[in-house]
Amino acid sequence: MSQVNDPRRSTLNAAKLAALVDARWGADGERARHPFGSGAALVGTVDGVSTAWVLADQVPERSLGPAVLWAERQGAGPVHLVVDSSAHVLARQASFFAEPVPAVWRVEDRALVRADPAPVPVPLPAPSPPELVDLLLDAGLELVAEGGSLRGELNGLEVARIATGTSTAGVPLDAPLLEVGVGRADRELTGMLHGDLAPVDQLDRVIEIVRRHRRPDAEPHPLNQLVPERWLRAALCREPALVGLASLHPAEGAHARANLRERDIAVAAGERPDGEPVVVACAVGVAPDLVPVAADARAVVAPGAPLLLAVPERDDVPGIRRLASRLVMPAEVTPVPIDWRR
Repeated sequence: MSQVNDPRRSTLNAAKLAALVDARWGADGERARHPFGSGAALVGTVDGVSTAWVLADQVPERSLGPAVLWAERQGAGPVHLVVDSSAHVLARQASFFAEPVPAVWRVEDRALVRADPAPVPVPLPAPSPPELVDLLLDAGLELVAEGGSLRGELNGLEVARIATGTSTAGVPLDAPLLEVGVGRADRELTGMLHGDLAPVDQLDRVIEIVRRHRRPDAEPHPLNQLVPERWLRAALCREPALVGLASLHPAEGAHARANLRERDIAVAAGERPDGEPVVVACAVGVAPDLVPVAADARAVVAPGAPLLLAVPERDDVPGIRRLASRLVMPAEVTPVPIDWRR
C-alpha cells in the first residue's frame, strides 16, 4: 500500500489522533508521536504495556497489515487502528489474528467507537448462459466468476464479461450480453465502434491485441503491467505444481476487484496431491496488506483450509512471514520462481 507523506495533513492528523486517544484513554502519560504516511501514529503505555495507535488516512481498507507491521517495529504489543471508513471490514480482518488481536475504531462525533466485525460476505451468483460461455471457452480464455458476473481473462487480464440486467453503459438488458474490452471504458468503446460485429469477431479482435502484448517476452506496455497478481494466478492455475498443488482454479474472495490499476490479491482454490483443499492468495510486489486480505478471502472460500501466500521470490520478505505466523490459523508463504511469467 503506497503512502504519500503530506506534512500539513500529517500535522492535522497527529493532532486529531492525540485528541481522540486522550478522550478515550485519558491524557495521563507521555505518548510519542510518529508519522504514518499522511496519517499519524502514537506509541504509549496502557496498564504498563507498550501500545500503538494508528490513524490511517490513505486507502484505509488496506491499512491493517501496514499498521500491525509498523507497531511491531516500534516494539508495541496491542494495536489500535483508527479509520473513517471500512471499519467493520477491517474489524473482521483483525479477528483472524491471534492475541493480541488488533482493535479497529471508527470516529463518531469526535469520539472513538469500537467497530464490530462485518459478516463474511457471500459471493453473488454469476449467470452463465451456455452459448456465451462456449464463446469464451472456444477463445481459450480463463473463466473467472467475480462480483456477480462471469469474466473471460487472458493471462489474468479481463477481455470480456457476460453482462446481465444492465450493460456497462447502463442500458437495460432483456437477455445476457457478451461485452468485450479491457476495462469499463474499453467495453463501452468497443460496443460503440464495433457493435455491428458478431460477438466472436469482437472477441477475436481484442484477444489478438492483448495477446500481442501480454506475454513474457513483450516490451513493457500497459497491457502487460496491469493486474500482475491475476497473471500470477493464471500461471499457477496452469501449472499448480509450482506451489506444490495438484489442481488450482480461480476463486472469489471477500471483495470484487475495484479496477484494473489498483493492486490487489488474486484468490484461487485447489487441492494438494493428497486431496486436501487449500486456498491460495497471489500477490506481486511487496504487499504489507496481503495477510489480512488473504485471511479474509479464506473465510469466504474455505474457512478451515490451509492458506498459501504465493509471491515471487523477490517479494518474499520477513515482514509478510511474521504477519502470516500471527494468524489464528497461520498462513504459509510459498515463493514462486522469479520468471513465473514464462
